[in-house]
Amino acid sequence: MTSIVYYFQVHQPYRVKPFPYDAIGARSDYWDDWLNEDVAKRVAEKCYLPMNRQLLRAVERSDGAFRCCFSVSGTAIRQLAAWAPEALSSFRDLAESGSVEFLCETSRHSLAALVDPEEFQAQVGEQRALLKEHLGVEPTAFRNTELITDASVAQQVKELGFEVLLAEGADQLLHGKTAQALYGMAGADGFPLILRDFQLSDDIGFRFSNQGWEGYPLLAPTFNGWLESLPDERPFVGLFMDYETFGEHQSRDTGIFDFMDTMVDLAVGSDKLDFATPTEIARRDPIVEDLHYPRPISWADEERDVSAWLGNHMQRAAHEAIYKLGPAARASGDPDLLNAWRDFTTSDHVYYMSTKCETDGDVHEYFSPYDSPHDAYLNVMNALEDLRRRLGAD
Repeated sequence: MTSIVYYFQVHQPYRVKPFPYDAIGARSDYWDDWLNEDVAKRVAEKCYLPMNRQLLRAVERSDGAFRCCFSVSGTAIRQLAAWAPEALSSFRDLAESGSVEFLCETSRHSLAALVDPEEFQAQVGEQRALLKEHLGVEPTAFRNTELITDASVAQQVKELGFEVLLAEGADQLLHGKTAQALYGMAGADGFPLILRDFQLSDDIGFRFSNQGWEGYPLLAPTFNGWLESLPDERPFVGLFMDYETFGEHQSRDTGIFDFMDTMVDLAVGSDKLDFATPTEIARRDPIVEDLHYPRPISWADEERDVSAWLGNHMQRAAHEAIYKLGPAARASGDPDLLNAWRDFTTSDHVYYMSTKCETDGDVHEYFSPYDSPHDAYLNVMNALEDLRRRLGAD
């Protein structure tokens, strides 16, 4: 029996409004609330509300046999609470079903685990509080921003009391080994890792509506047949993807909703498949071996590293400028200034500055609200300079 571990990432950043150089010192309204509200409402209508209803029905008609998990970033929770409360309520309905696990992460979808352990701990504490307040859950599993993982990240997560960490099953990590087994993290006392099967995950998340793909059209019986053909010794398969895959990145008319509904029903009725959540897997399965992470690995771009956020000089300069303000922001005693700074730690701001080409570049451009990576850099750096002056930082 192979357990399907469905993980859906839900995230919306606070996008920075146009902030020219002459705005520095003249105004401090950093966030494009019109755009942020518009995106939150649109994605709630196209994805969160209909898909949450569909998944809840799947739980109910399967008597809880269907199971999955989510990570909802703190920035997404706050936006839904403000602009799409019915969507946030539908996530709580899933949490209350008893079949859906909600993971913890950093409250601001940040890179803090890589450079600022104090801030990482603070944002995890914030996220725990948000999950308790809005969804009524106390998480036991963790996923770091964009699945960025190495031994240091795993050790920090372990010390914060979590039981398991989600990570990318990258080729450069596994060296031919399967992603469909429970591993430990070398250098973090064998802390449990559940890995993403990127091939099968991307068949749904990226290739589903690609008419040039040899697997198009992907039908649920075909996909479930692939899962049923996995060797018996594979205890689970991690299918991890952006939740916005459903209805936003892949529109309803592609058949993505019907595919998911049929796939779930077929798996529930299979004698070779079932569903499980990350904590259930960590408590059930033995660790087969420890993996060594020579550098941070993520689920982003072809490289599966941190170059999506720190791959060029603009990104690294902005990243350094953001975290340089951390001590002053935390010491300011001003909640508004601290919250503003923390929202600048959201990794999307440096992601938009990527200058990658071809397929990876197309993905970065798809998500960016800017005309160019250079525009993203200037806009964020100008707003950061205004915040630096308000903090009185050196």
